[in-house]
Amino acid sequence: METKEVIYQLRTKKGLSQEELAEKIYVTRQAVSRWETGETIPNIDTLKLLSKLFDVSINTLLGSPRELVCKCCGMPLNDSDLGKEADGNFNEEYCKWCYADGEYTLDVWKCYVELGGREMFEEFKKRLVKEINALLEIEGLPQIENLNVLPGEFVNIEYTLPNGRLVKFLDDDKTYLGSQLEGSLGDRCIGVAAGMDFILICSYEANGENPELIIYKKR
Repeated sequence: METKEVIYQLRTKKGLSQEELAEKIYVTRQAVSRWETGETIPNIDTLKLLSKLFDVSINTLLGSPRELVCKCCGMPLNDSDLGKEADGNFNEEYCKWCYADGEYTLDVWKCYVELGGREMFEEFKKRLVKEINALLEIEGLPQIENLNVLPGEFVNIEYTLPNGRLVKFLDDDKTYLGSQLEGSLGDRCIGVAAGMDFILICSYEANGENPELIIYKKR
């Protein structure tokens, strides 16, 4: 869609008249009308106000001309995945797991900083893949080829210990490097999660059901 169509749809979805929208973002009704006829587009400051009001990215307001990708973890970005500045505005360069409230807060970004940038981080991942595959080989399991950035809330599975106690080894609010090997053990998948100081390997059924811990190793 073009910007004129995006603004019209967002305005009407929110139940605002052109005049009401104009009042909220400090422009004239005529300015809103010109946007919706395609005569003009909002300037950058007004786009920021529209973005915050409608809770969509500037990229969306402009008709999504770019494919947004997180510069930290490489994750493709939709509006619901975008990080935000301290004032609530979207940051369209990072995902919400790597950047929140105006700060780089999660472990993956810290890896970049500690290791000296993206190139060194990629070298670290290659070494980690070798370590993980050595463990998988011992267990007679398939090998992994790469590690992706995984938000903790997606991979923090609860395991049942032999004494019946339920435990989680990860943190919902952190990010990890990991991979999934589907159908590796019949109807079970192999999951790998790792950080700077540990490696975790587990198996589970569809949707993470009935997980079993295979290896938890400090590095």
